[in-house]
Amino acid sequence: MDQNKIKDLVDEALALNESLFLIDLSISVNNKIQVTVDGDNGVPLSECIRISRNVEHNLDREEEDFSLEVTTPDISHPLKEKRQYKKNLNRILKVKIADQELEGTLTEADDEKIVLNWKAREPKPIGKGKVTVQKTATVAYKDIKEAKVKIVF
Repeated sequence: MDQNKIKDLVDEALALNESLFLIDLSISVNNKIQVTVDGDNGVPLSECIRISRNVEHNLDREEEDFSLEVTTPDISHPLKEKRQYKKNLNRILKVKIADQELEGTLTEADDEKIVLNWKAREPKPIGKGKVTVQKTATVAYKDIKEAKVKIVF
């Protein structure tokens, strides 16, 4: 299987809906093609079907047999693309960086960094007891080892 040809077919299908973007494309040794797409406003099933058909109708099963799966990212999978961060503004993220794990509300996401906000209890500067303080962390994408959306019920 030619991965470049399949990527071109996926890109061609995605070009018809600019709110969609490719997250992952993989082809196993037994020609199982897995395409993962996401969208700025989610991905309707009809779009997965349309992308699947565009790929399937332009490949010849007689020439080389394959299976094809077009899916959206699972909520338990880490964020991979910058557009996914922008899509998840105002949601709680768990972000692993080099020496620690941060958890806070994603309040900003641009092309270089994200900004997380959260509340923490810290000892009072003077006297006994604790006080609630607002914390902010700015994290560059290059420093993020893993980031996941936290599910809140």
